[in-house]
Amino acid sequence: MSSAFENKVVFVTGAGSGIGEATAKAFAHESASVAIADIDFDAAERVASEITSKGGKAIAYKLDVSDDAAVAFVLAQVEKDFGALHIAHNNAGILGDIAPLVDQSNDSWCKVMSVNLDGVFYSMKHEIPLMKKSGYGSIINMSSIMGAVAFANSSAYIASKHAIVGLTKAAAIECAVDGIRVNSVGPSVIKTPILDVLPQEDLAGIAARHPVNRLGTCEEVAALILFLASPAASFVTGSYYAVDGGYLAW
Repeated sequence: MSSAFENKVVFVTGAGSGIGEATAKAFAHESASVAIADIDFDAAERVASEITSKGGKAIAYKLDVSDDAAVAFVLAQVEKDFGALHIAHNNAGILGDIAPLVDQSNDSWCKVMSVNLDGVFYSMKHEIPLMKKSGYGSIINMSSIMGAVAFANSSAYIASKHAIVGLTKAAAIECAVDGIRVNSVGPSVIKTPILDVLPQEDLAGIAARHPVNRLGTCEEVAALILFLASPAASFVTGSYYAVDGGYLAW
């Protein structure tokens, strides 16, 4: 276990699986203390247990990021448990209905926005004051390649991911004076368990849409997030970084 983030406290939402899990474990490997937040508490506990079993420091928290009061409560508990907050990866998100815009239900639209966009807003609103107190701050918000482009039949998801890029820029400008950096990342299609239900020919077709002709891994996204959280990225804020195997270069 290395010590790049020793004495740093990291908060990760949606950390019970996928990119959030990989990021939480990567921070723990670099000696950070990690708050594992997820709406699925059993999943969060599993990740926290796997980290602590290897000598790392982690605590699991049940959290619905679409609930402002819940976000405030959990972050207050994180400060109580760890003593500070330095880094946040606001990762929790959902896809929503796959349907043409005119067929999208209002409920589905509102649900996607409440998790993907409101959840990031609520998280930053309560993270930033804690980072000001700690004297160090780096926030990495989860957008998507769909924060830069679009495809059909997922208007709510795409709108939310575009909005995260703008929200990130606004927060970065406001927080610069306090030494808090705010950036967003835009993964393309990443190999996670949710893709296991797809036939191999479908996965091959998705991979072929990337110039590198493969899907990304959660660990590759986590590596970018750790860089943006580190002192090596001290002059980087208000930016959107694609991690997409060249998808946006076509």
